[in-house]
Amino acid sequence: MGISERKIREKEQRRKEILDTAERLFFSRGYDDVSMDGIAHEVELNKATLYLYFKNKEALFAAIVLRGVWILQEKYRECMEAEVTGIVKVALMGQAYYRFSQEHPDYLRLIHFYGSERFSKENPYTAEIGKGYGTCRTILQEAVREGIDDGTIRADLDPFLISMYLMISFMGILSMEDKWKQVIEAEGFSYEQYSREFFRFIIPAISTAEGALLFTNDGTAIWTQ
Repeated sequence: MGISERKIREKEQRRKEILDTAERLFFSRGYDDVSMDGIAHEVELNKATLYLYFKNKEALFAAIVLRGVWILQEKYRECMEAEVTGIVKVALMGQAYYRFSQEHPDYLRLIHFYGSERFSKENPYTAEIGKGYGTCRTILQEAVREGIDDGTIRADLDPFLISMYLMISFMGILSMEDKWKQVIEAEGFSYEQYSREFFRFIIPAISTAEGALLFTNDGTAIWTQ
């Protein structure tokens, strides 16, 4: 390995160490209680070196948000590769969003927090975050189009609009405030039941035939007619 290649690898490793450390702090303390000084101290760098990698705390936070978006995007791609009908792919993507919220709640919290107006649109990572979420919606749109083509989703529906409705619905349900979760639980339902009932409600609304959406223990979606 040449000197230049070694320097590139060392720089990439240092950047990863900074991100890993900052991620741990943002997850445990929240955005406002983390400072660049604190991150520099934890990663054992001076703050000037930290700024060589990230312009400011907002840019560093956004880079971590992007990590979460990439995880969700990969889950959607895996659903799209499944050898099932379009309607089942749509159901799988809804379930994938739910699993993402359960497996990576800290990433989901940061993603929703980054969507607030307090962050600058000029942040270099903002476009990448938007592109990542846009890719998820595009994948979902393609699943809807496949469903229309294979006859499992109504042909009178527009793939773009349906993908927008579904993505916004997924985001709204899975970013629910605790006070609303408490209302659901007070009525004797679990949050998981609430989420699954949504999929049972929405999938028949776009399907071409009457049926039932079932989820196996491993999370596999099955559409029975």
